[in-house]
Amino acid sequence: MTTARTGLAGTLALTGLAPLVWGSTYYVTTTFLPPDRPMFTALMRVLPAGLLLLALTRKLPHGQWITRAFALGALNIGLFTALLFVAAYRLPGGVAAVITSSAPLFAVGFAAAAGLERLSARKIVAGLIGLGGVALVVLKATAALDTLGVIAGLAAAIAMGSGTILTKRWGRPDGVSPLAMTGWQLTAGGLLLLPVAAIAEGMPPALDARNIGGYLFLGLIGTAVAYALWFRGIAKASATSVQFLGLLSPLSATIIGWVALGQSLAPLQILGMVIALGGTLLGQTGSGPSTKDSAPGAPKSEPRTRAGAAETFTAKIRLAA
Repeated sequence: MTTARTGLAGTLALTGLAPLVWGSTYYVTTTFLPPDRPMFTALMRVLPAGLLLLALTRKLPHGQWITRAFALGALNIGLFTALLFVAAYRLPGGVAAVITSSAPLFAVGFAAAAGLERLSARKIVAGLIGLGGVALVVLKATAALDTLGVIAGLAAAIAMGSGTILTKRWGRPDGVSPLAMTGWQLTAGGLLLLPVAAIAEGMPPALDARNIGGYLFLGLIGTAVAYALWFRGIAKASATSVQFLGLLSPLSATIIGWVALGQSLAPLQILGMVIALGGTLLGQTGSGPSTKDSAPGAPKSEPRTRAGAAETFTAKIRLAA
């Protein structure tokens, strides 16, 4: 059990690097990228990264995985990114961050509905605590609300929450690595964003060396590497536990703004960080598997013999590691 817990903690720690890196997006976007091109930026983040991973892994989806890759790519990448930018442009950044931080709560509900985990009061409380902590960190008293922006932010949270649960429920085909699966989703999401960017913003802007460097960082580190870690974590740990790690992103963005941009950091924001971290940690506990099968067609359990129990115990350790 100690080995299993250590392996799970290591998996979650490694997965947590993804939202920490995503927290740098605001700094990179405002410092290195051309202004007022959100859809082009979203496209440049995901499509080149997806094509690069496809070229490296040389695996393409086939059969039912073609539609599944596009469904997951739409929820986790295309829809989420587009809706997030709509919310960010129509709402103050703090309001958008708080609304999208509701994704863990949606994930808890979707996981219960899908039969992956039991509905956990502890995780619901953890989600509310995390949401409150993020609100203290990023929300300002003068923040204004825009109806379309709020709807877009909630839709982005729903897309991310449901996409995380579907990623866990469907798993991946035999012989397909997490890196290849990441490439499928990024490419599918990028292809869905392509017409949106073309219609909304027209021709791409002229890019200088600074812009290209910013896009390279977002594409390689902030997308290819970060999403590979994220989807690896979903495969190895509880989907809702991984989703709670997303609360680290606005905290990372706040710290980067304080260090790199000289933004102020008030005591109330520090308190909010502590509360949000508490919600994140609480979200890693208190979830058990559902009594339902975790996937369609899952085999029924056999009567447990001493040898069978030993094999089950060994399999659980390998899964957690």
